[in-house]
Amino acid sequence: MALIYKPLSLLISVLGGMIAGALFKQVWKVVAGQDDAPDADDQDYTWRQVLVAAMVQGAIFGLVKAAIQRAGAQGVRRTTGHWPGDDRRKSSKARGHE
Repeated sequence: MALIYKPLSLLISVLGGMIAGALFKQVWKVVAGQDDAPDADDQDYTWRQVLVAAMVQGAIFGLVKAAIQRAGAQGVRRTTGHWPGDDRRKSSKARGHE
């Protein structure tokens, strides 16, 4: 199962990053009224503007990542009957790492 889940998870993560980037761009247009968020090395923006943009971007990326990972794990469980990572947790307990 891990042989299929890992590559599929990587592909879905890349797609999620693309989705999060597009979502952030749309949110930034609405919130700031600008097409592009400020770059950290652009001297025309204040610290506050740069840090707020980074905070919003991080929140969106984190949200999308968690939603995609959770949906993927639920899809694996529906398909296989097993939650991804259960095998790792069980073998960790058996070795006394918990």
